[in-house]
Amino acid sequence: MPQPHLPWPRLRNALVGPAAVVPALIDQATTDTDPLAYGALSLYSVLVLVALAQRARWPLGGFAAVLVVLAVAEVWCAAREVQLTGLAVLPVAFAIYAVGARCSVPQALTALVAGTLIVSVGVTVNHATAGSDWRGGSDVLAALAPIPVVWGLGVLAQSHRQRLLSMERHAADAERERHLLAERAAAAERVRIARDMHDVVAHSLTLLVVHAETMRARSGDLPEWAREQVDALAAAGRQATVEMRELLGLLRNGAPEEAPRAPAPTLAELPPLVAAARQAGNPVRLTTDGELARVARPVQLTGYRLVQETLANARRHAPGAAVTVDLRVADGALRVAVGCAAPRRPVAPVPGPGTGLEGLRERVAAGGGTFAAGGTPDGGFRVVAELPLGDRPPPPRAGADPRPGG
Repeated sequence: MPQPHLPWPRLRNALVGPAAVVPALIDQATTDTDPLAYGALSLYSVLVLVALAQRARWPLGGFAAVLVVLAVAEVWCAAREVQLTGLAVLPVAFAIYAVGARCSVPQALTALVAGTLIVSVGVTVNHATAGSDWRGGSDVLAALAPIPVVWGLGVLAQSHRQRLLSMERHAADAERERHLLAERAAAAERVRIARDMHDVVAHSLTLLVVHAETMRARSGDLPEWAREQVDALAAAGRQATVEMRELLGLLRNGAPEEAPRAPAPTLAELPPLVAAARQAGNPVRLTTDGELARVARPVQLTGYRLVQETLANARRHAPGAAVTVDLRVADGALRVAVGCAAPRRPVAPVPGPGTGLEGLRERVAAGGGTFAAGGTPDGGFRVVAELPLGDRPPPPRAGADPRPGG
């Protein structure tokens, strides 16, 4: 079982105060049991607890308070001929460690010098107010000798912490630089892809449009149906060229935030899509059932892309074949079924990896729907998808007919 995470910093801070004063309270019983000594030590302990609780926020003030209160307590007890335990200097060690660990080196050195002056003043007052047997001397120096060592440990702790922070900053800078280099490499790769696409695809599309325009110029030698097909071919080529140039621009320069964005198509825009397919030579019959306009916009976009891709596949693989497109809203789902009859004449295979249907399958699966595609017994092809309806239907777009039909 995983061990529960303990709030160690808070627990440590809470234990510092008792760790500083409890040993002195215990040892006082072996030093002097006079009530005056216990009273002075108890008051000193309370003030120490308050000062050490604020050592993280005010390390210099906490150290000064602990040292001054200790000096006053020692001078007062010596004047009344009672003795405090030697462990009473323990809180000073905690306070001076906080100074070394949290203050700058000049501030920490100033605190050490000031502490020396406070001790000197305390010893001077002690000699002026106490009897000869209760005057401090070498015993005071012996008790306070470890204090500079604790101060040095605090300075080393601060240096180690700053070194760790510096290493973390360097690591963060290195990570940012790595991301920047990766982005530059991706940008360079996009430029290379754009150059290759321009050399291969864009030139081919331009040549296709040129041939179509040349055929249109000789329209007098062509029948009416052929002229319509040539016009559709030229229009499709020009549109593809424009879209390809936009794509190449995005690959070269990325997608700027201020770039204009066209609204995502909806099911209300299926009639123009079907009309374009008919003009390209595929008889298309569109039937709908249910309130398509109340379908959530992401579902409408997926349905539109599905019909768009299947109609494009029909033009490529079965030119002139009849296509049926059926959309129905029922049982909390949008059902899209597109069927294409067998091609009227043998068609040369179109080269390509066939990623269109796979992309549709992934898009439908991302929306929680089901997707099926495959051949039919009569040699045709059929695509069926069911998409769960969204919770919030989009408002009808201005100027659009929410009831697509054919």
